[in-house]
Amino acid sequence: MTRKLTVGIALAMLAGLVMFDLATATLDPFAAPAVFALGSGQAAAGAHCAAMPE
Repeated sequence: MTRKLTVGIALAMLAGLVMFDLATATLDPFAAPAVFALGSGQAAAGAHCAAMPE
């Protein structure tokens, strides 16, 4: 009984978070960055692996 209650609460909270995100987000697929930038010519930026030592 406790496990079912915990799973139900977790799923309800996850569904609430998704609904909140969809309600407050501005979805513009044309302004979104590429999911994979393989061969696009774009350099990696903003990550520790992109920081070159000087």
